[in-house]
Amino acid sequence: MDDVHIQWAEKVQLKDPILVEGLPGVGNVGKLAADYLKEKLGAKPLATIYSKFFPPQVYVSEEGVTRLVSQELSYRKGTGPKERDIIILSGDYQGISPEGQYELTERVLSVCHDLGTKELYTLAGFAQGRVIEVPRVLGAATSPERVEAMKKFGVVFSRNDPGGGLIGASGLFLGLGRLYDMHGVCLMGETSGYFVDPRSAEAVLKVLAKILAVSIDFSDLEGKAKEIDRIAQKIHEAEQRPPDAPTPSAREDLGYIG
Repeated sequence: MDDVHIQWAEKVQLKDPILVEGLPGVGNVGKLAADYLKEKLGAKPLATIYSKFFPPQVYVSEEGVTRLVSQELSYRKGTGPKERDIIILSGDYQGISPEGQYELTERVLSVCHDLGTKELYTLAGFAQGRVIEVPRVLGAATSPERVEAMKKFGVVFSRNDPGGGLIGASGLFLGLGRLYDMHGVCLMGETSGYFVDPRSAEAVLKVLAKILAVSIDFSDLEGKAKEIDRIAQKIHEAEQRPPDAPTPSAREDLGYIG
């Protein structure tokens, strides 16, 4: 197998498509957002990406069937007068090495460039190390014009956040995208960084939905956020329990996990 192998599900003609990237990372915000967007828009499979830069692993389904870990490109053609065609990159992992990050990112950008992509949005979480009740959506963009445009959607551009730059796919897509004449924005949902964070993913998606002019039902994501809140509260209560207090039974402990 090549370092990066792309298996096409369909060959399509897209009109000025926008690339949306959401891969696993802090709080799994980007992955949650991309997977939810793909599901709610009914995006169709475009290509599956296999690579030596992913962990040597297969997933096993409940039926006992294996599949190699991968990334997926999906597409959705615009249905309204203001809707653009969209390509969504989601998947199981980012590249596990710097070389892998560059190789995978460049291959995806090359594919999307050939499909006519000139604009991209990357989705990520920004860890604050504390519980975030109402997450802001922070931004980083490839041009001052993009910064000003995103402010109109409520994206916050802070002098100190993110300090030190963007690490991983969400930043690299913006940097390497410039080599393919693509401009874009990274949308980062504030998150504690302690848990998978559907609430932060929802905040990011609400901004992205306005940018893309698409309508999305967020009720399922809100339900997941409430479940995570319940788990976090249980953990907080356990941390506050006196050392000599009786602990819940194993059955009760497992009742809120999953």
